[in-house]
Amino acid sequence: MQFLPLVVSFVDEVPKDEDVKAGWLAFAIFIGLILAVAFLGFSLVKQLRKAQAAEDAGLYDPSDKKKPPTPSA
Repeated sequence: MQFLPLVVSFVDEVPKDEDVKAGWLAFAIFIGLILAVAFLGFSLVKQLRKAQAAEDAGLYDPSDKKKPPTPSA
């Protein structure tokens, strides 16, 4: 059983500090992901506003209207 920690220590080596660096490419990818999420958020809000405007204009079947939730006491 003493053999297993020895094998794991050889297999799972921690990289040296000079071997690890993120660099500008990783930063650019990170910024790109932030911009993609922001774009998707703005697009979602735009589509939800269009759907609400269409519902307010009566383009949907009025029998499908959801009843507002009743407050519970």
